Amino acid sequence: MAQIGVVDFVVSEERASRLRIAALLNKAIFGSLVLLLVISPIPYGTAEPWWKAAFVCAVFAICFFAILESLLSGEIRVGGDRGLLFSMLALSAFAFLQTLTIGRANPDPTVSALGPWNAISADPYQTRFFVLQLLALMTCLALAYRYSKTQIRLDILFHAVLGIAVASAIFGILRQTIQHQPGFVLPRTMPGQGYGQYINKNHFAYLMEMAFGLGIGRALATGFRRDRVVVYVALLLPIWMGLVLSNSRGGILAMMAQVGVASIMLTSGRSRQEVPQWFHSKAIRLVLIGFLVLVIFGGAIWTGGDRLVSTFSAASTEFNPEANGSRQGATRNEIWRATLKMFSAHPIVGVGLGGYWAAITEFHDASGTSTPQEAHNDYLELLSSGGLVGLAIGVWFVVALFRKMAVNLASRDRFQSALCVSALLGIAGVAVHSMVDFGLHLLGNAFVFVILLMFATNRVVAERKSEN
Repeated sequence: MAQIGVVDFVVSEERASRLRIAALLNKAIFGSLVLLLVISPIPYGTAEPWWKAAFVCAVFAICFFAILESLLSGEIRVGGDRGLLFSMLALSAFAFLQTLTIGRANPDPTVSALGPWNAISADPYQTRFFVLQLLALMTCLALAYRYSKTQIRLDILFHAVLGIAVASAIFGILRQTIQHQPGFVLPRTMPGQGYGQYINKNHFAYLMEMAFGLGIGRALATGFRRDRVVVYVALLLPIWMGLVLSNSRGGILAMMAQVGVASIMLTSGRSRQEVPQWFHSKAIRLVLIGFLVLVIFGGAIWTGGDRLVSTFSAASTEFNPEANGSRQGATRNEIWRATLKMFSAHPIVGVGLGGYWAAITEFHDASGTSTPQEAHNDYLELLSSGGLVGLAIGVWFVVALFRKMAVNLASRDRFQSALCVSALLGIAGVAVHSMVDFGLHLLGNAFVFVILLMFATNRVVAERKSEN
């Protein structure tokens, strides 16, 4: 009997030791996710191929330690919404199938000796790189679900996103104010080009609008407590200024959509118990919302000045190919027409996710001075690159997202519903902006968007004493 007791004691000590190591790994993995979230937008928003590759490697390295932690703790379940994860996995599998060789393109031995890669994708190499990036983002979502379940950790991630956006906005304002030579901290930053650390001002606007939606939603959904509202307004001010001064039309339109969605949610009165008694009056709510809209967009016009007005005036040229007789094919109207022609030629499985740039040349009827690398509309690009199969997977993703958000919005947990409202506003901005741009192609922006998806669909669990 004594020997049995000794064995049980040794087994319990070993288990306790494994759990302690698992707890340390748990904290380290969460810290690594936060660190990756903070540093990923720094080098030009993860636009460089080398940084994309480093990002993918870092995610899979974190995943290795997550598997080790799961084995030590005995908790394998990821949690979160399986519909989002499975739809991303399905799109990755479909994209990989687009790269498989289906036969030789040319029977000529002098050509076939070069080993041409005949596949659905117009650029199988880029499509496989797309697969790796999408799998990395899916892994980020799964890791965020597993290691960000408590309110404390969700708050850390929430304020990390706001902090990244505030720092980027301040950096952009400083660049616009005092940069006169190439290379302002980062070597590829040029005066008058891009904004913040981004080479493209529209990609910068994506980060700003995601953070702007989070801040607006959180400020409105915390019961209008004065101290918190003041804090979030203070954080939102440089974000708003950076978004306006970046002179991004898509960013301004996204912000308008976010304010509109926020206004609809307020006027619906679904959270009346969380607001002061005087706010229950519909007339007062409408007056205050109108004042909010006036301040935001009046201030935007005043801050952006002539540059912003002229940028919106130039929009007519973007959608009117007759306004420019040079046939450069650089306007969105011309690019979208060519994209639809490409979809008509490959309606079922598309030209390959990541292969758009190679396939569009056949359908882009222009002088050749400028050839589009993206469709400047992520919905059209998904349709043309993935065909109807890719579109169906995209619809699956959206349906899964809205179903889970509906559950969290109706939650009686104020933190849960507030976090979902904030994420919803950020996602709404991205959804609108993606109609005219492609900012999610940058992994830095895509990672922040994944965190928004996690905010909108994750389930908050009770705090544990051992949790940080």
